[in-house]
Amino acid sequence: MTFSTTSSAVRAENLDRRYDRGNSTVHALRGVTVDFRPGTFTAVMGPSGSGKTTLLHCLAGMDRPSAGTVWWDGTEISRLPERRLARLRRSRIGFVFQAFNLMPGMTAAQNVELPLRLAGERVHRPAVLEALARVGLAGREHSRPGQLSGGQQQRVAIARTLAARPPVLFADEPTGALDRATGREILALLRAGVDREGQTCVMVTHDPVAAGYADRVLLLSDGLLVDDLHRPSPDAVDARLNQLNRLNQESGYAR
Repeated sequence: MTFSTTSSAVRAENLDRRYDRGNSTVHALRGVTVDFRPGTFTAVMGPSGSGKTTLLHCLAGMDRPSAGTVWWDGTEISRLPERRLARLRRSRIGFVFQAFNLMPGMTAAQNVELPLRLAGERVHRPAVLEALARVGLAGREHSRPGQLSGGQQQRVAIARTLAARPPVLFADEPTGALDRATGREILALLRAGVDREGQTCVMVTHDPVAAGYADRVLLLSDGLLVDDLHRPSPDAVDARLNQLNRLNQESGYAR
């Protein structure tokens, strides 16, 4: 698959997301406008309750914004009918969850094949085995999730996206449940997808070291995009996050 290098892979314009909770309204996103170019790796960070996961879900078409628009490669997806959005999502988007989201009764190979089968695409077994080999699981195609470590399960989840080769990959705390060494290996795989395949990766993380694998770090606070850092060091990211946390505590926004 050849990805465009001339337009936005994903773009959000004036994105708002509000949730009604009893007699109150939670304003998770407030007028966020952001653009993600093809072949780039972006980390999204911020204090707890800042809107990171909400932004990721809206960008991935998993949640509908209350106002504003989301575009995928020139197609506005914010108001698409659910069935058409689901078809487009299967062809354009990959998502890696912290909880892996593997089917326990399926083998590693069957889990990798599943999105292709759901999309009605022909499954090429050699491509599935190659994807597993790329994440260090050659020879484990017959293993079920319960026979694999947490790190190996996350590798299966990464292999699932490699086999489908989506132009855009979203990752929500993909290393949060892993030990440090395994987490770094997963981040290197995400980085390789950008560098070798031209994939666009958007990752929510709380870890400044993980953010160091990205080309760019977006910082959210109270639903607002407050900073856009290019190639910052982990120490610079950590210092900015600490500053935002202090400001939120002083303003009463910390949740």
